[in-house]
Amino acid sequence: MRIGADFLPRLCSALVMAPIALLAVIWGGWPFTLLVAAAALILLWEWLRMVAAKPNALLLAVGGASLLFALAMLAVRPAPVAIAIVVLGAIASALIARGGRERRLWSPLGVLYAGALALPVAILRDEAELGLVALIWLFAVVWATDIAAYFCGRLIGGPKLWPRVSPNKTWSGAVGGTFCATLAGMATLHVAGVDTALLAAPVALLASVASQGGDLFESSMKRHFGVKDSSALIPGHGGFMDRLDGLVAAAALALLIGLVRDPEAPVRGLLLW
Repeated sequence: MRIGADFLPRLCSALVMAPIALLAVIWGGWPFTLLVAAAALILLWEWLRMVAAKPNALLLAVGGASLLFALAMLAVRPAPVAIAIVVLGAIASALIARGGRERRLWSPLGVLYAGALALPVAILRDEAELGLVALIWLFAVVWATDIAAYFCGRLIGGPKLWPRVSPNKTWSGAVGGTFCATLAGMATLHVAGVDTALLAAPVALLASVASQGGDLFESSMKRHFGVKDSSALIPGHGGFMDRLDGLVAAAALALLIGLVRDPEAPVRGLLLW
């Protein structure tokens, strides 16, 4: 099996970022909220930078304020209120965006994209009984997807998944990533003592598919706007969007499933079947 030139940078970034993320998730409370807020603001900045939004500073201020306000509201208001605040922030950004039609269309969507990371992980982690399990489950599914897809694609090869958008991804990698992620999700719930680990397997599968879809979406964005990486914040390997694209999509889907099944306790709706 030939290891790609991107393997070492990916490994180094994972060895630095993964422990920080896990420690914050385990700790919870304000350290976790601060990390989530910082990640959301960085995602918004990278999005605006990618689409060449104008006026960049004002859009970042308006969108960032709505994200921070929404996270703060989660402490005293139900989740729909925080989601509404993010949507209002996107609308406000649309009203002040300047430039061509495409730029005005894409700029406010950055608020929704950053909010799709910040709100789901904050809402899921806030649940006292199973919040920690839900976040560990989410990380396990997304990370297993990335790792297994990389190695299965390199080892097995075969037809490309979507060569015009991401020429290195293969169907074998996609299937292998989904399979391993489903097992990782079931194993996480089993170790945590959740009795419905087997029944929750389809949710892990869907989250894995969503994670890969988020990765492809970000790749298509970069190709559309002619940029190689979302930023250069991670030395030698791009930006936070390049590392969190799958988590954004998987987290948003996880929260949606949880809210649909149990609006009052989305974590139970997500994990207990």
